[in-house]
Amino acid sequence: MDLDILPLTPTAGDQSSGTIIPPATLDAYWLTPYGTPGTGSVNTTYIVGHSWENRDSAFNRASSQAKPGDLFTVTTTTGEVTYTVNSVTTHNKDTLNTSDIWDIVPGRLILVSCYTADLWGKNVVVTASPLG
Repeated sequence: MDLDILPLTPTAGDQSSGTIIPPATLDAYWLTPYGTPGTGSVNTTYIVGHSWENRDSAFNRASSQAKPGDLFTVTTTTGEVTYTVNSVTTHNKDTLNTSDIWDIVPGRLILVSCYTADLWGKNVVVTASPLG
């Protein structure tokens, strides 16, 4: 994945329900009320985007290619941070809002998208931690 990450501020209703739907684009979105990518983050950082049926998208590959131990780099205005993938899991869309992915874990980064094998019923969640 090589994407620009745009800021997205969910509404209060989205945040309280734990149901955040990014704009229908090929872009990646950083959920601004939570953690900030980079060293010293005091919360979990969330990056979300859509997987698409019959259309190429970087997030489509999160379902099929991400695996524990993979490394990826996030570039911020203060430098680069390398993360290692800890887990790749699926969650039912209707229970993701009560999942432990919303627990505050300083430095953790979570990518969330639709699971390509079940776009309407499940999300894929890639959990990563800063290397080093």
